[in-house]
Amino acid sequence: MAEIQTKVILVGLGGATCSGKTTLAKHLKKILPNSVIVHQDDFAPPEELLPIKHGYQDWDAPDGAIDYPRFSKFLKHVKDTGRIPDDHRSHDHLNKHTDLPIEAECQRRLAENFRVIQDQVKESDHINIVWGLVDGFLLYWNQEVMEQLDMRFLLRLPLKTLEGRRRGRQVYITAKGDEWVDPPDYWETIVLPAYLDAHREIFEGGDVENGGLTNKVEGLILIEPEKEDKEMSMTDIVERCCRELYQLVRAEQVGS
Repeated sequence: MAEIQTKVILVGLGGATCSGKTTLAKHLKKILPNSVIVHQDDFAPPEELLPIKHGYQDWDAPDGAIDYPRFSKFLKHVKDTGRIPDDHRSHDHLNKHTDLPIEAECQRRLAENFRVIQDQVKESDHINIVWGLVDGFLLYWNQEVMEQLDMRFLLRLPLKTLEGRRRGRQVYITAKGDEWVDPPDYWETIVLPAYLDAHREIFEGGDVENGGLTNKVEGLILIEPEKEDKEMSMTDIVERCCRELYQLVRAEQVGS
C-alpha cells in the first residue's frame, strides 16, 4: 500500500476588525475534517514595541501591528507539518465574540460532504488533507504571508457597521493576557485610518468601501455580507466559502 502523504491547504480569512472572520473560521473548523485555526492576532509584537500615534499605542498600523517574520515562519511550520506547534498558546479564547450561529442542517450537510470527498482523496490519491484556517485583519499586507495562502477570502462590510461593532466590543485581551480598552476616539484616530491604509491598494481607486478588486492579491474572493442587493447570513457566508473550498479539492482530485 502506498504511503499516505499529508497536504496542508492554508485558507486566508481576512477582513477588518469585527468583520466576522474569527467566527467564520470557527464555523469552518467544525465542518472541515483535520482543520486547525491560526489567529494572526497572536503575532502582535510586544506592547512596548508598538508605535505611539496621537498619544495612543497603535495596535492596527499595517507595518507595525504584526510580527510578520514570526507569523510567516509559523505558517510555514503549519504548512510543512499540518500541526500547530506544541508550545503555541493562543489568547483568542479570552476575547469575547458575538455568537452568530449557522443552520444545524447546513453544518451537518457540509461536514458530511467534506468527509466523503476527503476520504475519497485519501483512498484514491493517498493524500490526507489538512486545513489551516488563517484569520487576520492584516492578511493581505505582507507579500511573504500572502504567498503562503492557498485560498484567499476577504470579508468587506460597510464602515458604519464596523464602527458600531468595534465600539460595542472595546475590551481586548492582548498576547500578554492584559486588557486593552479602546479610548473614546480610537476608532477614528487609529483603527479606521489603519484599515484604509492596509486595504487601499486592494480596491480600485483606493475605494475600500465600494471599489472593485484590483490584481494586488491574486485569486482574492470578496464576500460582502451587507451588500444592498443581497444580504448574507452567516450560514450564507459559510456555504459560499465551502463551495470554493470544495471546488479546490475537486480540481486537485481531477488533476491528480
